[in-house]
Formats: sequence, structure tokens, C-alpha cells
Amino acid sequence: MYSMQSEYLGSLRTQSKHLKSGEVVMSDAPVDNNGKGEAFSPTDLVSSALCSCMMTIMGILAAREDIDLRGLKANITKVMDSNPRKISEIRIDFSGDINATDIQKGKLQKAALNCPVALSLADSVSQKISFNF
Repeated sequence: MYSMQSEYLGSLRTQSKHLKSGEVVMSDAPVDNNGKGEAFSPTDLVSSALCSCMMTIMGILAAREDIDLRGLKANITKVMDSNPRKISEIRIDFSGDINATDIQKGKLQKAALNCPVALSLADSVSQKISFNF
């Protein structure tokens, strides 16, 4: 059974739907690649997915450790290469006032760095992650 559906809408725009929830995500080609840049680009979604996965895995650990992660924020930077056009680097800077011990913070960091998306990206995609909490 399928879990998602995508449709090409024309003008370098796509729409993807999560079938169970009905949530929809649009993508648009970036301005520097013939698009309008009016929505996340597919490579933006990859970069955002890495961050979301890291936060989710940290959230699972935080629930077990009784740590409140609400308010954890992240800034994401995506760096592109050309010839071929691909993501060369994703930088994520986490910040927040997290009330946890140094040992717990270390566990959170390790969990984030081993999330499924991080482990799925090619080794050629440099992941530079900083934790300021």
C-alpha cells in the first residue's frame, strides 16, 4: 500500500500528499534553477527532513529521559554544488534553553547524529551540526 502520492503540476512545481493524514507539501524549483522559488525546493525538503528527523529522534529520547525539548530551534543552511547539481553540505545549528544534564545533552546529540535521515544521506553530503543547548 502506498503511503504518499506526488503530482507534477507544471511550471516546475509538484504537490505531494501524505495519504494517512491528508497533509500536502508543495515544491517549486529554486530561482537559480529556472523556478519561481515560491515554495520549498526538493533539496530544501531534504535539508529540512534531516533537521526534522534529528528533532524527532531527540524528542523520543527526551520523552524517555523526562526532558522538555519545547522551544528547541534550528537554523538550516543548504549548500549546493554544480556539475552535477547536488547538495554538498547541510548545516544545522540547534539552539534552545534545554534543562538537561551534560550526560543527557550528549545522549541527545548522539541520537540526532544517528537519525534515519542522517544515516541515509550519501557520505558526499557533509553534515555540519552544532548544538547550542
